[in-house]
Amino acid sequence: MAKARDIKRRIRSIRSTMQVTRAMKMVSAAKLRRSQERIVQARPYARRMLEVLRSLASRANPDAHPLLAVRPQERIAVVIVTADRGLCGSFNTNVYKKAAAFLEELSASQASLYFVGRKGRDHFRRDRRPKKREWTDVYRTLGFTTAAEIAGDLMAEYVAGNTDAVYVVYNEFKSVIQQHPVVERLLPIERLDLAPGEVAEDYIYEPEPAALFDRVLPRHVEVQVYRSLLESVAAENAARMTAMESATTNAADLIESLTLYMNRVRQASITTEIIEVVSGAEAL
Repeated sequence: MAKARDIKRRIRSIRSTMQVTRAMKMVSAAKLRRSQERIVQARPYARRMLEVLRSLASRANPDAHPLLAVRPQERIAVVIVTADRGLCGSFNTNVYKKAAAFLEELSASQASLYFVGRKGRDHFRRDRRPKKREWTDVYRTLGFTTAAEIAGDLMAEYVAGNTDAVYVVYNEFKSVIQQHPVVERLLPIERLDLAPGEVAEDYIYEPEPAALFDRVLPRHVEVQVYRSLLESVAAENAARMTAMESATTNAADLIESLTLYMNRVRQASITTEIIEVVSGAEAL
């Protein structure tokens, strides 16, 4: 049976850990509030822009702009968005599984990997597929310029013909307790699936289509990348807050059980001492 002194030392260690997890929970809650506000503000613009561009791509000539070109998907770029740190529950694991399942579907195609976040890079380090580019430490000062840089590299690869399609794998923020891993196609822009007899909504273009495509299409890709990163940041903060809350609760339960065990050990020690005193008195 363990000594009371050893149990006290273990309780102090767990209590110190509980203070850390409680502090991390509070920090994650504050970050989640800010990141949730940012994604709520970014979603309407990104979704409406996607609707407009899908409608535009459905009617436009694929040769009108390099980003509208549709080619057989033989070389595919997969952007895997994860966190730079751990201690966020199954946040990164869900992305790993989603990306691995998607890559299995692309076994006949030549897939190249791009990473946003250290965890994804480290997890797929032994994967035999070519690793093209990685971006780390982008969440500390995440802004639209960061997304524009990532989107610029992806668009350059697509325009140069080095890749035929670009997909993004990330965690979509649903709620504080729910994050859903998704795979979205970034390039080429998906066309609308019109039902028989349905007419797509048309627009009056100003300026000319070529000038409009040069300005709108790159901005659309940048916006979608930015939205994906904001979704991932909000989901990461929510997952870390939930994980740290569970860790704090488990630590409190463990301290309670160890305290009860320590009391039983102390009681057994006192009983043993009393028996020894009584036995010695009877022997005299």
